[in-house]
Amino acid sequence: MHEVKDTQRAVVRIGYDGRVHKTFRGPDAQARFNNEVRVLRHLEARGCDFVPRLLEIEPNALKIITTNCGSIVDRLNPERMQELFQELQSYGVRHDDAFLRNITYRASDGRFCLIDFEFATLLDSPPIAAI
Repeated sequence: MHEVKDTQRAVVRIGYDGRVHKTFRGPDAQARFNNEVRVLRHLEARGCDFVPRLLEIEPNALKIITTNCGSIVDRLNPERMQELFQELQSYGVRHDDAFLRNITYRASDGRFCLIDFEFATLLDSPPIAAI
């Protein structure tokens, strides 16, 4: 596996099969794990095609495995960034960590995608329940 990110909050690795393995750790890891799973399920149910798809969930390890949404973006016009995060809101989700580091580019269809939903908010939704 290729390590992409190793911080206080998470370790992210990409497997040789292209799947993304994210393990939550540090402060509020359980709540962040629960939130990301909940948000990704919500987005999949609404047909949002520019976010990762959950493939596996390992609650005891606080780990998710998702599809890969492409390569990290180094630069992007601020207006285009704002459009992407606004588009997400049309699916009932506010990202709440709307920075360039959470945007990828999927070359297969030329689409910018959004990742990392551990701090996202479901708009008009009840509080988070445990997974």
